Amino acid sequence: MAHLRVAVVGAGIAGLVFAAALRRTGIQCQIFEQAPRLTEVGAGVQVAPNATRLLHRMGLRDRLSEVAVAPESIEMRRWDDGALLQRTPLGDLCLRRFGAPYYTVHRADLQASLLSLVPPDHVHLGVRLAAVTQDANEARLHLADGTTVAADLVVGADGIHSVVREQIVTDTPRYSGQTIYRGLVPAWRVPFLVAEPRVRLWFGPGKHVVSYPVSAGRQVSFGATVAVSDWSEESWTANGDAADLAAAYAGWHTDVTRLIDAADRVSRWALHDRDSIDRLGAGRVVVIGDAAHPMLPFQAQGANQAIEDAVVLARCLAAAGPARWGAAVRRYAEVRLPRVVDIQRRSRANARTFHLGDGDGQRLRDTAAQVTSGLDQHEWLFAYDAEHVTTTSGSI
Repeated sequence: MAHLRVAVVGAGIAGLVFAAALRRTGIQCQIFEQAPRLTEVGAGVQVAPNATRLLHRMGLRDRLSEVAVAPESIEMRRWDDGALLQRTPLGDLCLRRFGAPYYTVHRADLQASLLSLVPPDHVHLGVRLAAVTQDANEARLHLADGTTVAADLVVGADGIHSVVREQIVTDTPRYSGQTIYRGLVPAWRVPFLVAEPRVRLWFGPGKHVVSYPVSAGRQVSFGATVAVSDWSEESWTANGDAADLAAAYAGWHTDVTRLIDAADRVSRWALHDRDSIDRLGAGRVVVIGDAAHPMLPFQAQGANQAIEDAVVLARCLAAAGPARWGAAVRRYAEVRLPRVVDIQRRSRANARTFHLGDGDGQRLRDTAAQVTSGLDQHEWLFAYDAEHVTTTSGSI
């Protein structure tokens, strides 16, 4: 098994979880990352029980408990008066029910935790991938500096603008029509949001805001979505203008406007999507995370599904053995595709329902939210055990 040569492209959440999960099975891999330093951009991420149980098994229970926050609930509120539409309890109730906590964590803290599980000499930074080729004998990474890396299997964890994905399907990211402003605010500036740690969402016409504490409660992360018909920036991300953001949310509930006003700076991200695909591998190439199934952030499951992908692929490779990597890739796709396609669909649907204008549709949404409040509606998502499903629902 140790002779299987695995090259991973990308050292984000998906790539690092995969490397750590693979190492647990006795298989080593090499990671190639184009960034010169691993300084995770963005702000916070929600890690639900379906992912935290996997991270705990990898040995991160204590570390995550130190850097993350376990919110008491998820609250959905109205944009103008802050009226409560739905409250989903989390905290100890969620932990008892699903055997794993719901966490909110700064992306940099999560990435640093994952890096602690991977030998430093297995992570190569400042390496940009130009192309991937393959034949019956091996796959090859063609790097921008002219060098070539040979492998038995290439795992693309290189995000929504994946180079590796081109070996599987020819498509391009599609701008969703929405951008998201992200920011971090010191907790002392917004005490009304940290007295009881919660995930808070405010829904309104054409936009919404989500906020939650991170960094062991020292900061509050927020994301504010705004509809923009086109994206003219050369970069996928840009420095945002806090004044523009404040103007976009003028007239919203005071909790929202005070939160936005407390931010010294914000980043602005274009939200892109891709159509779902019917396979996750081709020959000696396989994709995980956003490279496989980019998700709009309206189900809060992008990182969680990347973690599930990584663990399932590692388990499939370990079960198959080095000579049967092809069967392992097929098994991985068989396990993952139904779930990720469903969650992609739900995320796209939420992009519409979150942003309904006031009227009949909005009132129906709000009534339905009150009826479905509670953890029961999350059973299908939070109770899912990717490792268990991989080992019990079929064979390789």
